[in-house]
Amino acid sequence: MITVVGHTAVDHISCVTALPGSNGSTSITDRQILFGGGAANIAAGIARLGGEAELLSAVGGDFAGSEYDRWLRELGVHERFYTVEEAHTATAFMFTDGMGAQMTFFEWGASVAFSREEAPALDFVHMATADPTFNRQVAERARFASFDPGQDLHRYSAEDLEAILDEIDILFANHHEVTEMCRLLGLSRAELIARVPIAVFTEGPEGSCLATDGTEIHVPVVPVSMADPTGAGDAYRAGFLTAYTRDLPLETCCRVGTVTASFTVEHPGCQTNLPDWETMRARYERHFGALIPSPP
Repeated sequence: MITVVGHTAVDHISCVTALPGSNGSTSITDRQILFGGGAANIAAGIARLGGEAELLSAVGGDFAGSEYDRWLRELGVHERFYTVEEAHTATAFMFTDGMGAQMTFFEWGASVAFSREEAPALDFVHMATADPTFNRQVAERARFASFDPGQDLHRYSAEDLEAILDEIDILFANHHEVTEMCRLLGLSRAELIARVPIAVFTEGPEGSCLATDGTEIHVPVVPVSMADPTGAGDAYRAGFLTAYTRDLPLETCCRVGTVTASFTVEHPGCQTNLPDWETMRARYERHFGALIPSPP
């Protein structure tokens, strides 16, 4: 089972004519309220692909029995929640322009519970987001750990990042997060890669990069018609980790991540169009050839 640590959130996703600068304004052309939160997105993606996923998260008193709660249970996600009755579940406000550029405002809400809790010892864990101190504990106590600082990177000190990098097996990041981590730690990109056994960096339309054992492999994107980039990185991680637990080669794991992400961007919302394994497999084989072995 893969335990995913981090946010469960309600996403308010808006399309805008342009992202405004400071003190500016813009027009919203479309708005939807959908399921989100980095950890919940990844857990949902793993479950849709046929993996066993546990979501270690914090929710408000508004969550139990909600439509979101029912959705996760229907997927088969194991819920392991810290519930803050007086708070509401975390909320993200995302604005995307016609070129795919995005701006996000995130309200932690019940996620403040992470700072008050003691992290459990976990067998296989992916740290998606959450409190830096909590994630440090998770990394130190886990048998196998992967880490994605995500949009909470601004909360991490250099000391936090150093401690987590010393413990993890896989580092995931997009190109913006790589630049910021290098700045915080005073490292070059090559030095950051050298800190971890496996690094997987997503680079938007340029694809992704797998770095391990002193080599780098580029994996191209799967071309699709993009409706909304929100959640693409989370879907990539869900695909990669599911493939990894099935003992597929690392480059294949990246390809599975890429294909899984390609479904997500075709529809608005992070969990709206997640594929099952066979649906993912069919698209994978059209672009990359046979996917071996078959799922159990």
